[in-house]
Amino acid sequence: MKYSVLGNTGVKVSKICLGSMTWGEQNSEAEAHSQMDYALERQINFFDTAELYAVPIKPETQGLTEKYIGSWLHKTGNRDKIILASKVVGPGNGAAWVRPEINFKREILKEAVELSLKRLQTDYIDLYQLHTPERKTNFFGRLGYTHDPNDPWEENFAEVLRGIDELVKEGKIKYWGLSNETPWATMRCIYLAEQLNLPRLVSVQNPYNLLNRSYEVGLAEISIRENAGLLAYSPLAFGLLSGKFHEKRDTPNDRINQYKQMSRYNGEMAWKATAKYLEIAKKYGVSATQMALAFINTRPFLTSNIIGATTMEQLKENIDSIDVDLTPEMLADIEAIHKVISNPAP
Repeated sequence: MKYSVLGNTGVKVSKICLGSMTWGEQNSEAEAHSQMDYALERQINFFDTAELYAVPIKPETQGLTEKYIGSWLHKTGNRDKIILASKVVGPGNGAAWVRPEINFKREILKEAVELSLKRLQTDYIDLYQLHTPERKTNFFGRLGYTHDPNDPWEENFAEVLRGIDELVKEGKIKYWGLSNETPWATMRCIYLAEQLNLPRLVSVQNPYNLLNRSYEVGLAEISIRENAGLLAYSPLAFGLLSGKFHEKRDTPNDRINQYKQMSRYNGEMAWKATAKYLEIAKKYGVSATQMALAFINTRPFLTSNIIGATTMEQLKENIDSIDVDLTPEMLADIEAIHKVISNPAP
C-alpha cells in the first residue's frame, strides 16, 4: 500500500480508501465485515462513511452503514488501526427526514456527531465532513453557477467553524473537511480559519474520475497549494468505467441497472467516452478498472481514492490498482480523449 499525509495533520492515510455507501443496501452486514477485514489485511487504514448511508438514500436504511462499521469495530477491537471518516447530512442531499432542521448550526453538528458516534461504537471520528453545501450553488452534476439573489443563505462559515472547533475541543472529532464543494467555499473556509484561529480544513471529498475531471479546473490548485487534498469519490463512475456494461458483463444487480434514478454516469457522451477509454486499456493490455483507478492514484492533488465494491472480487481488483503504473504513452492517450470529450458526466 501507498500512503499520503492528510492535510496538515501529519496523519498518514492509505492512498486507497475503503468506501462504504453500498453497505446496508447492496451489501449485508456480514459482507461489510468481510470487506473491512480484507481491506485491513491489504494495509488500508482509511474508511469513509456518512450518517446518510446506505445509498440510494431512504429512511429505512439511513444509518445502517455506520452501524455495520460500529459492529465490526466492537467485534474486532481495531479502532486504533483505522482512520475513520464520516459526514453530516447537508441540505442538498434531499434527506429532510433525517432531522427536522438540516443545516450546520452548532447544535445540529453536535446532535449529528453524537448519533454517528453511537452507531459507530466509538468515542471519536477522525475526519468529519460537511456532506453538501448549505447554500445554493453548483454541485451534484452542475458545472455552471447560477446566482440566486434571493438565496436565504447567509455567509455563516465562521459560525460553522466555531461549531467544529467545539467538537474538536470536546474530543468528538479530530479534523474536518468539505464534500461536494466549490473553490470559493474551500478558500473562504481556509481564510476564516486562519483569521479566527479556528480548525483548518484538511480535505475536500468531491467526485473525480475519467468522465468527470471538473475538480482540476479550480480545486486541484487549491488542494496542492493549500495542503487540502482530494478524497476522490465515484472513481469508476458507478462501475461504467469497468467496461462491464459495454462488454455485456453486467447483471441486474449492478448499480446503473438497479437504480435508474441515479443517472449521473449513464448519459450518451459518458458511454461514448468510456468506449474510447476501454480501447486504451485493451491497447496496453490492462484492466479497464485498474487503468481508471491508477489514473486517479497518480494525481498530485490526491490524498486518497475512495473505492467501493459489492463483491470481494471487485474489491481485490480495485485495491490491486495501487500497484498499476501508467506509462507516459497511456497518459497521453487518456489526455487525447479528454481533450475531445471533456467532462461528459460532471
